Amino acid sequence: MRAYELMVIIDPEVEERTVEPSLDKFLNVVRNDGGTVDKVDIWGRRRLAYEIQKKAEGIYAVVNFTATPAAAAELDRQLSLNETIMRTKIIRPEEQKISKKDAKKAAKADAAKVSAE
Repeated sequence: MRAYELMVIIDPEVEERTVEPSLDKFLNVVRNDGGTVDKVDIWGRRRLAYEIQKKAEGIYAVVNFTATPAAAAELDRQLSLNETIMRTKIIRPEEQKISKKDAKKAAKADAAKVSAE
């Protein structure tokens, strides 16, 4: 299981009150695979930096979840098939990457200490 962050831009013509329930349906992919949905943060309607599908606004949502890489890929695939979803981006949070680097450095330092003894 890995921690992921999903950012979704939803068509502004969708009712804002229906955003969370519709996202919840997609997030069942994660739950059914044994993952967890930690936080769903609806940012609301925002102006886009550039037009997407001839629209200048979009409804932003950020979701933090824990899942297997296969479940994350399936979630991204299903979101891309939905016409109301304008853009998606799934990333691994920076904290995870930094802690892995630190863990590798610590492992190398431990290995160096053991070989020196």
